[in-house]
Amino acid sequence: MAEGALEAQAGTPVAGISPRRFLLPLALAQFICSFAGSNMNVMINDISDDLDTTVKGVQTAITLFLLIMAVLMIPGSKLTERWGRKRCFMAGLMLYGVGALLSAVSPGLGVLILGNSVFEGVGTALLIPPVYILTTMAFTDLTSRAKAFGAISGMGGIGAAAGPLIGGLLTTGISWRAAFLFQALVIVTILLLSRRIVDPAPPDPDRPFDTVGAVLSAVGMFCLVFAILQIGTHNALSAVFAVVGGGFLTWFFLYIRGCERKGKAPLLSTALFKNRTSNLALVTQNIQWLLLTGTSFVVAVYLQTVRGYSAIGTGVIFTATTLGLLVSSFAAGRLARKRAQRTLVVAGFVCTLAGIGMLIGLVLAWSSIFAFVPGLLLIGLGLGVMLTPSVNIVQSSFPEDEQEEISGLSRSISNLGSSLGTAIAGTILISAVATGNTSYVWAMIALAIGGVIGLVAALFLPAEIGRRGHPAPVPP
Repeated sequence: MAEGALEAQAGTPVAGISPRRFLLPLALAQFICSFAGSNMNVMINDISDDLDTTVKGVQTAITLFLLIMAVLMIPGSKLTERWGRKRCFMAGLMLYGVGALLSAVSPGLGVLILGNSVFEGVGTALLIPPVYILTTMAFTDLTSRAKAFGAISGMGGIGAAAGPLIGGLLTTGISWRAAFLFQALVIVTILLLSRRIVDPAPPDPDRPFDTVGAVLSAVGMFCLVFAILQIGTHNALSAVFAVVGGGFLTWFFLYIRGCERKGKAPLLSTALFKNRTSNLALVTQNIQWLLLTGTSFVVAVYLQTVRGYSAIGTGVIFTATTLGLLVSSFAAGRLARKRAQRTLVVAGFVCTLAGIGMLIGLVLAWSSIFAFVPGLLLIGLGLGVMLTPSVNIVQSSFPEDEQEEISGLSRSISNLGSSLGTAIAGTILISAVATGNTSYVWAMIALAIGGVIGLVAALFLPAEIGRRGHPAPVPP
């Protein structure tokens, strides 16, 4: 899918190199970061046994990685203006690589969290905003930009879907630690491929950075997701963190509004939230990643802890999701030329909800492992259809001079969805994992409720949003 989109741009010089060579490291970067968010799901039993921890401990590591990405994505986007887009990209890759190596040799859960959750999480927050900002700045016309976003977003979806399969193969064939060495090798490859990328604009060291706003937003989001993780085990602590998180986020919005009234540059402009179309598309983005990571975690944990499947057995089942994403991603270009972007997003949610329904109905009625295949296939098809249109709608809702800011917000919202998917559905599943099918059903129902919310948001998108590369003018 990515190769097709890159080849479609051949012959148009971008930043002094061919479009294919320009986009390849950026698409690989999105692939490996999405891969990291899902590949640990099939290693849960192996990591728990090797590091003498619990399923809840591994879930915490996974969720913290996704959460740190989310809370630092907007500050990371802002730092690209001060430090330069390529410099942030390369620094993020190096931090990520260090985290992958540290995770590969971790003797316990604490070091795993430091390497995977902290170093890889911070590295991702630095490298992902430049991926979308560099693409926006290099591809100036809407058609070529849509193709580039399609390649990058598609690789992200494929990375998340293929994570369990690749992780399962490496874990069973070698060790769970090999999956982190694989990540480090990919990072080295990206670093080598990125040498000829040239930043299209010089950095601005004097650009103001809102440290207070960054701290307030990060603490608020962290506390809210951490509160979800404590449900069922420490309910009182969960309530405290929920209140604290809500308080910090309220403080954050009051703070940035005050900054704007004083003529200062806040971390995030409140004007970004005045665009109704963008707001609805951001909701769909959040829910899409919530469904992808939530389903991956729930099914993987259920197969390993209740059904007793190995890492490779669990990973192979997710081939259905990967195939679904590949098929719909390959068809995305043709579909986008024939159907409006809203239509694709709505169809994607309908297909994904049907897949969740099958994951509940067939799994309860049929004990065979093949009961998971139709549902996972439909989820892959649905997500592959709508990932790119949602990104296009958001990015195309703002002028060129606001692309850096909306790119950071868009990535933060998507990664927050990933962390919420693992936190909410995973907490429901793990809090009553001994009950087997019952906890699995409730976790899937929670994901279905999220899917319905995403579908409703998609239905309210303006009908006049056109085909890929030709969005209708959207008033703020």
